[in-house]
Amino acid sequence: MTKVIINGDISKGIINKNIYGHFAEHLGRCIYEGIWVGEDSDIPNTNGIRNDVLQALKDLQVPVLRWPGGCFADEYHWKDGVGPREQRPKMVNTHWGGVVENNHFGTHEFMELCELIGAEPYICGNVGSGTVQEMAQWIEYITFDGDTPMANWRKENGREKPWKFKYFGIGNESWGCGGNMRPEYYADLFRRYATYVRNFRGNNIYRIACGASDFNYRWTEVLMREAGYLMDGLSLHYYTIPGTWENKGSATEFDEQTWFITLKKTLVMDELITRHGKIMDQYDPQKRVGLIIDEWGAWYDVEPGTNPGFLYQQNTLRDALIAGINFNIFHKHCERVQMTNIAQTINVLQAIILTDGAKMIKTPTYHVFDMYKVHQDAEALEISCDSAEYRMGEQSIPEVSVSASRNQQGQVHISLCNLNHAQESIVEIDLRGLDLSSVNGTVLTADQINTYNDFDNPDAVVPKSFNDAKLQQNKLVVTLPSKSVVVLALQ
Repeated sequence: MTKVIINGDISKGIINKNIYGHFAEHLGRCIYEGIWVGEDSDIPNTNGIRNDVLQALKDLQVPVLRWPGGCFADEYHWKDGVGPREQRPKMVNTHWGGVVENNHFGTHEFMELCELIGAEPYICGNVGSGTVQEMAQWIEYITFDGDTPMANWRKENGREKPWKFKYFGIGNESWGCGGNMRPEYYADLFRRYATYVRNFRGNNIYRIACGASDFNYRWTEVLMREAGYLMDGLSLHYYTIPGTWENKGSATEFDEQTWFITLKKTLVMDELITRHGKIMDQYDPQKRVGLIIDEWGAWYDVEPGTNPGFLYQQNTLRDALIAGINFNIFHKHCERVQMTNIAQTINVLQAIILTDGAKMIKTPTYHVFDMYKVHQDAEALEISCDSAEYRMGEQSIPEVSVSASRNQQGQVHISLCNLNHAQESIVEIDLRGLDLSSVNGTVLTADQINTYNDFDNPDAVVPKSFNDAKLQQNKLVVTLPSKSVVVLALQ
């Protein structure tokens, strides 16, 4: 049995809604076909942005969307993506398949997308192959309301008033595809570039520095020491990969051992946040600088027969567990973690949506986002969890992952993941400092560990009503099905 204590009178802080952010890169079919089909398309659209995707993203209450990359960001020159579309120059997407990019989806299209779905734009600037002037002019183009060449150009291109715009990333993966830099070198570049990311007339930009990958703690140390005072956020990238970079494993064909290994690697996120966070604490004990995990999720081998450079993979019940575990970890660290962005929104890696021409489906990961959105901007409650063990051979991990929050209306939500592929899990929850009288819930599970939604069967994995939670005298006993994600609402 797993025993949990939820202390309703001890707050861990606010779960920033931006923890439920997304990432859309010019990669494969994420932007073109996934989001942008053009105004002349037979697929129903709003100014070229497909309507089914718009509605699905609105329903999720997507708080923030990162764009245009990723590795693509450091070869993207924004001026090629504004003005009349037929006059925009083409470019080669050298990172992702060597395809020709026509730049039809640029700044105006992205900002309109964010307006249509109610999301904050998070733009990543080009440090790897761009210039300080180019970055400064982009900010001016977007945010300045006055008589300057950039502001006037924006007006000529159809946008009279500037946009309000908060989140700006200064480079991406500068230790790798963004320039193969040393941390000392990037720290100096960040200080230079950040100086020219200006705040114009009441628009205050939250400057995000390129942080570490995985276990590169030295990168975090150098960046915080040399440039922490100039940044508002520091990024971290970590992907759940069952195998190796060369042989990551199939998205749909895997055994119980691989299921276990995948979830064990997902739990590493807790260690990474803890250790990077402790380094940040040395230089920023007040936690002014947010940890921004702007790339996370599962990375498998591409689906057979698809372009290797497009990173298209299916999405199973296993991915739902990956999402739920990560969210519970992010909630735990909500004092430091201020935004995360799953990679990626549509048709790439751990996508929430898959499309095939005019057809669209929601993945199991989409449904976890939908179930968990009740935690957005809620107060995280302190939890202690003595979990049963989930064993596989000589290895073991906690069987249950859990988090809880209280919203402004006083409603408490508890999210639980049973990692065990084969057995139900009994969870006894002591609700301290809480006076609650009713409970209802939603569950996401399936018969097989590799069940997924496809275009012939789009509802193989969908949320259903959950009734195996019994509340009596501030004690809650929950019977979690094997391999499941459950969200409970108590009031």
